[in-house]
Parts: sequence; C-alpha cells; structure tokens
Amino acid sequence: MSLEAHVVVWRGALEVDVELSVADGEVLAVLGPNGAGKSTVLRVLAGLLPPDGGRVVVDGDQVWNDADVALPPHRRAIGMVFQDHLLFPHLSVTENVAFGPRSRGVSRAAARAAATAWLDRVGLAGLGDRRPGQLSGGQAQRAALARALVGEPRVLLLDEPLSALDARTRLSVRAELHRHLTDYAGSAVLVTHDPVDAMALATRVVVVEDGRVVQAGTPAEVARRPRTDYVARLVGLVLLAGTGAGTTVALDGGGAVAVADEARGPVFVAVRPESVSLYLSRPDGSPRNVWPLRLVTATPHGSVVRCDLAGEVALTADVTATSFAELGLAPGAAVWASVKASEVAVYPR
Repeated sequence: MSLEAHVVVWRGALEVDVELSVADGEVLAVLGPNGAGKSTVLRVLAGLLPPDGGRVVVDGDQVWNDADVALPPHRRAIGMVFQDHLLFPHLSVTENVAFGPRSRGVSRAAARAAATAWLDRVGLAGLGDRRPGQLSGGQAQRAALARALVGEPRVLLLDEPLSALDARTRLSVRAELHRHLTDYAGSAVLVTHDPVDAMALATRVVVVEDGRVVQAGTPAEVARRPRTDYVARLVGLVLLAGTGAGTTVALDGGGAVAVADEARGPVFVAVRPESVSLYLSRPDGSPRNVWPLRLVTATPHGSVVRCDLAGEVALTADVTATSFAELGLAPGAAVWASVKASEVAVYPR
C-alpha cells in the first residue's frame, strides 16, 4: 500500500475516526454528506491539520504518529488539488506549476521545463505566461492538477476538485481528470459528496457519515447494495430495513414487502423509484405488493416527476410528466402504489 492511515480528530462534538488504505494505481473516493469529516481526513493526510491520534504511513514510511513523528507538508511526497484551485494570483501559470520543484531546490530552468511539459499534458499549452485571473475555471483547475503532479508525488489528494465548476466545464474536466488518474502510478484519494464523481473516477469507495466509515467497496458494489439511507438516496434507491421469512420481509417500521428470492433474518430491501407504479384505485389482479399511500411531495427530476409517498411503506416513485398530469396528482392526493416482487432487491444487513 502506498498510503495507510488511521485518522482520529475531534471537531467540536464530532469525533472523526477513519482508517484508510490505498494501493499503488488505486483511486479511493471518500464519499459523504457535508460535515461528515471527509475534508478533515484529507487535511490530516496533507499535514495541514494536526490529528488527535492515529498514524499516516506513505510507502512504508511514517509521516505522522501520535508519539514522535510529524513531518511537515512539504516533506510528505504528497500533491494536493483544492476545490478552488488556490493558485498564487501574482505568479504566472508556469511559475505556479514550477513553484513546488523550485521550493525543493530544482533549478529555475529545470522547474520551468517540467512545468511547461505538464501544462502541455493538461491541455494548457501556450497559456503559461497568463496570470490565474486570466484563466477560466476549468483551465485554473487543470493548472492546479499540473501543479500537484509536477513533483511526481507518491500520493495525490483531491478535495472536491470539480464542485466549483459549472455543469459543462465539469464534464470536460472530469474526463481529463479520469485520464490522468488512470495514468497515475501512485495512490490517489478523492473527497467528494457527488456520487457521479465517485463512480466515474474511483476504483474503490468508502462512505463516511458522522465521522465513521459506514460502507466500503467498489463503486458498483456500493451503488447496488447501499447500507444507509444517505447512500441509498445518492444512488436513487429507497432503502427499507426488515426481517426476512421466506419470500416476505417484515419491515422494522411496520408493513411487509414480498420478494422474489428467499430471505432469512435481518435484511435490507431496496426499491428503485422507476419500479413503483401509481394508480388512483387499487390495481386489478393480485399484485403481491400493493399499498394505499399519500403523495407528500412532487419534484421535477429530469424527464420524470419524483413523488415521495407516505403510508404503511414509505416509497419514492418516478412517473412521467404526462402520467402525473393524467392522474391529476397533487401533494396530499391518495394513491395506490404497486411494485413487482421481482423488482425488489433484498440482501443481508
């Protein structure tokens, strides 16, 4: 592992206690809501925040522990990209990128040559003489990436690197960042609250809530089997906890859900909003999952209207705008919801 860390930090009433390990060539996304402790962990790894306990090890060398080791940031072989790029406004773009090598004693000519080569690699050829204020947001973030990578760090830290960009720029910079992370030989840690960034850029994901890791796995594993309401909402699922008894799950909050696969003991049930059908009267036939519910909120969500439903089994349904209008739905309306048993995912808690 290039990076191994156990970070313990008290931030007011929040205790952050997170363990991470990242191998060479791996991109680890630390995903979580605001205030969960994600950026705190990253600042500890970079040496910008002293922790209250734990250790940080890079390529087998301890750079911090709670006993007698505390290397300053410039000696940690770590590159960092911040949310707002934080380029020096009084320096040219080339001088910004060359700053790291120059601070480590590299000659001016060699540092500028390395900076120019990296600016070419990130698509900023010919812009080295400009000041940061003359760059677009996407260009500035590319320059920040070049500055982080020019020193060939063993660990690359990225703190919400795309969150300050507009939607169109974000797409192009995300693609550019993916290409460079694929080529990067060291360990990379990406902090984000955006599941798209995590799924597109990371090889592995850890989810942090209230200062603790609550789920870890590949992006596909986390998206397919969320273990908290936060993760479920991120990937567009409704998560229900219950106890399986054959093909029926008795929900902890009351009610039951029929499932296609047998389940035993404590389980999670996950339902996709597009799997929920809505009716004004009880549907014909004998569907195994049908409940009378009440429409709480209705929000346009892309090409559909997302409907939050309350009742015996709280659900979220996606219906087309046309269907929503034809049904005459409005908050407070009484509806019947139906879900096929084959559309319900069930897995152990």
